[in-house]
Amino acid sequence: MNFCSDNVSGVLPDLLSALIDAADGSAMPYGADAWSERLDRRLSEVFETPVEVFPVGTGTAANALALWQLTPPFGAVFCHEESHVAVDECGAPEMFTGGAKVVGVAGEHGKLDPTGLEAAIGRTGYRMVHRVRPAAVSVTQATEFGTVYTPAEIADLAAVCRRHGLPLHMDGARFANALAAQGCTPAEMTWRAGVDVLSLGATKGGAIAAEAVVFLRPGLSNDFAERRKRAGHLASKMRFASAQLLAWVNNDLWIRAAGHANAMARALADGMAGIPEVRVMAPVESNMVFAALPPDLRDGLRANGVLFYDWPSETPGLARFVTHVQTTATEVTALLETARRLAAVTPRPSNPL
Repeated sequence: MNFCSDNVSGVLPDLLSALIDAADGSAMPYGADAWSERLDRRLSEVFETPVEVFPVGTGTAANALALWQLTPPFGAVFCHEESHVAVDECGAPEMFTGGAKVVGVAGEHGKLDPTGLEAAIGRTGYRMVHRVRPAAVSVTQATEFGTVYTPAEIADLAAVCRRHGLPLHMDGARFANALAAQGCTPAEMTWRAGVDVLSLGATKGGAIAAEAVVFLRPGLSNDFAERRKRAGHLASKMRFASAQLLAWVNNDLWIRAAGHANAMARALADGMAGIPEVRVMAPVESNMVFAALPPDLRDGLRANGVLFYDWPSETPGLARFVTHVQTTATEVTALLETARRLAAVTPRPSNPL
């Protein structure tokens, strides 16, 4: 029962079939293959606007390269203080930008809000040349707490960006989960709401090392091909990433798979809500559940083969459970039955949280 991350999932069968098809015969390297050429056209259809697509191997690369494109070395990138960009990229955005500052902004349940963003931009740019220059804003969709921005919320943040002349980047490692949760179109979630660049993540959605930087506005991708090459993410056999991305968005597979992961999280949260002394601590809007567990229940679950992370890891207080495209209802039921059994037989003090 592995609920540590959606990175633990296997590969969607349709994507494996696409890889097998792409492996038959030779094809030109470095993105000059038929799959990569089709990918721009297909994603332009999906997003209902001409886009430029640059496949890369990891989400860290997608985020760091996108922000490098948008931010000078003396710039500031504003994001939520708990976002992947701020705390889980090992300084990659700072390294690739040549020293830009990542400015974390507080917000409830992992979300930026326009007032807090406006204040942070104002503080950062206050002393002109003596401080870093506001350069870009990054939002995470879905957030690190599993919450999801509505298109209207994104538009409100984009309005702040426009007032300050800043581009808006979206870390979409779980973009498909957000789409499935909101029931809106990719266009409504991105460029129509004011997003300029999207890091589109398929790996958490059932792919093998298939991510992409998607430019949604004309003129923003100048020199990006060279940046990708310098960073070591111009894959020689790019057809294998492109083939996966094509199969992933075909026939709404990405939305259906993400919708399944979301439904498993919702079932898990509903079941946990009925267990004494377990509290779900954040809205369950995508595929993550954050729950406050008594220490003995936490230990008992692990002793019975349930894998999950403490959150945050350095000061455990919550447990994070993540479902994925291959999580089964049987696994969710088994986790809940184990928790109920442990709760019934183990006396515990009140949960301090």
